[in-house]
Amino acid sequence: MNMFKRVIPMLSVLAVAGILGCASTSKSEGTGEYVDDTVITAKVKTAILEQPGLKSAEINVETFKGTVQLSGFVASQDSVNLAMSTARSVKGVNSVKNDMRVK
Repeated sequence: MNMFKRVIPMLSVLAVAGILGCASTSKSEGTGEYVDDTVITAKVKTAILEQPGLKSAEINVETFKGTVQLSGFVASQDSVNLAMSTARSVKGVNSVKNDMRVK
């Protein structure tokens, strides 16, 4: 019985620590958010790849908490605009940040 009284509090502390370890903060993502952002990144990359006017190998896509950042070099301002609108059209994207440069 004495051993049982020691184990329960220890298990409770471990459970709370495990839950808090997976929680997100303003500068880091939780496990679920990381998976969501990975899916959004893949969808944006696919959408950009499907655009015939864009060279997808020159555009980098990163996602953090639903905010997509596009970077790299493109041929024209029209390419920047097309990439931005393509990324915005993907389900799950909250906002898009442009860090692309025109060659």
